[in-house]
Amino acid sequence: MSRILVALSGGVDSAVAAHLLQQQGHEIHAAYIRTWMNEEHGKLLGNCPWEDDIAHATAVATHLRIPFHTLNLIEDYRRHIVQYLVDGYRHGATPNPDIMCNREMKFGRFLRHALEHGYDAIATGHYARRQDDPDGTPAIHLAQDPGKDQTYFLALLDPAQIQHAHFPLGQMTKAQVRAHARRHAFPNATRKDSQGICFLGKVNINEFLAHYIPDNPGPIQDNDTGKILGRHRGLHHHTIGQRKGIGIPSNRDHRHYVVVAKNPASNTLHIALETPAHPQLHTTTASIRDIIWQTPAPPGTPVDLHVRVRHRDAPTPARLIPNPAGTHTAHIHFQHPQRGIAPGQILALYDGTRLLGGGIFCLKPAGDDNG
Repeated sequence: MSRILVALSGGVDSAVAAHLLQQQGHEIHAAYIRTWMNEEHGKLLGNCPWEDDIAHATAVATHLRIPFHTLNLIEDYRRHIVQYLVDGYRHGATPNPDIMCNREMKFGRFLRHALEHGYDAIATGHYARRQDDPDGTPAIHLAQDPGKDQTYFLALLDPAQIQHAHFPLGQMTKAQVRAHARRHAFPNATRKDSQGICFLGKVNINEFLAHYIPDNPGPIQDNDTGKILGRHRGLHHHTIGQRKGIGIPSNRDHRHYVVVAKNPASNTLHIALETPAHPQLHTTTASIRDIIWQTPAPPGTPVDLHVRVRHRDAPTPARLIPNPAGTHTAHIHFQHPQRGIAPGQILALYDGTRLLGGGIFCLKPAGDDNG
């Protein structure tokens, strides 16, 4: 049996994950990852109840009679996640801190801490299945419960990280997890699920960014007519596909304006009246960079697979065309048009139920269009 360090968040998912591994006979220890100070620049940023989280995590560890400690990774989080978030918005991208949190913190710094202290692996409360290939290659598969599946958030993990990861909840539904917690009298059995950005809680992203990026007003242009319709406060307040918060009212037909592009060079926010197939909002082509392959990279020929543009989206068929220059960039041709793709977002790649890896959307190549 293995010696496993569980990332205990204070929530019910990680608590049940720890107990399931304990029931399997593993030696289980737990740790709470401290990654953010509630106050920055003298102001409260978001609702990040870390003291309450630690109290619940401590209570669970006591209930399970497992060793527990708190790991302070505040500076790592500031350097790898907060800086990534701020830099992304500053340069016109739409970053995904939750995915980077998993890659850099839970399965990065936390995993290294575990291995350095004699643990064989770590475990989390993610809804995903670890089901290795016959040759022993570590593999992540969709969770049994499609409504709770969280494999999208694991798309940028590499094989070495997966090799040391356990996901005990992959075969369970949320209702089963709650029932398990109640049946075993967990002190947090009825605690609500956490929401918001990884480790930041329900932070207002614009209020958060205001501490790092000053407003830089510029024109709002109707991309279809070329008319200037107003002024924006700063491009970092907007993302591709956004409907609300633009500050431009709908037209006489009650059709809504939507963000279709951002031009950092001219500081222009481009909007258009949304239609079911607007060529700048709905696209069948995209490019991705910095691809992480959890399997051996496919040969340098087109391959048909399924992709997920966002966590809540169902996997959709697409064709990946590798860049001849290397295996870490590629073009994607979607079988069905996708709405509101923005540079910086993450694309997850699948073969059936298996997660193949993921990449980061970048600006489309010159000449790309909806065809």
